Amino acid sequence: MRPPDLMHGESRCARCGPVAPWHVPERIDEAILASVVDRVAATGAERPGVPLWCPWPLPSGWTVTGVGWAGDDATGVRAAALACAGPAPLGGGPAELVLVAEEPGVGLGARLAGVSGPDPGPGLAEVLTGPGPGLGHPQHVEPARIRAGGHPTPLWLVNSATDRSAYAGEARGMWLHAIAWPASAGHLLAEDVVLHDLAEWTPPELVYGAPSPYLHGRA
Repeated sequence: MRPPDLMHGESRCARCGPVAPWHVPERIDEAILASVVDRVAATGAERPGVPLWCPWPLPSGWTVTGVGWAGDDATGVRAAALACAGPAPLGGGPAELVLVAEEPGVGLGARLAGVSGPDPGPGLAEVLTGPGPGLGHPQHVEPARIRAGGHPTPLWLVNSATDRSAYAGEARGMWLHAIAWPASAGHLLAEDVVLHDLAEWTPPELVYGAPSPYLHGRA
């Protein structure tokens, strides 16, 4: 990653071109979450705030383990992510879930899923209409049906690295990704999961845990 300089006004990757810088606080608590919420919720003349999705209520035994955002002062926030962790839904140890809301072209969800990006559109098209599982196949896989901001929101299982499961869909005009470690933790989304935008209201009952390793580049 190269920072802005006299020749380029944006951060950029030598291979991918301009990219939105990724920011992750080293730890998470109520004050840090509030500062991130203020940043992602800020609206400008050209774009609305980015949702910061969080399961609420949290599953039993789960805690919020990190937040992050992508963007800079010139472009504003273009993506936001929240991590939470707790007991795996099928047993067998701990699990972690990262939720990402992002504008098209950012690629944060694809990076956390362990696949090339930037957007899940081609993968979703393959799932929905390709020769494999999808709406065009009699053995199609049903989406995870969650509620995001009070609205039914289907998330489709898409390609990911083998140690995790990744779902993608759309909410509020932005991509919504849900990436779970280990892969079996994706069964969490088979339950009645409700996502709440912390930029609208942050429950004071949220519980915070140890920092997520996945938001800090260990995905």
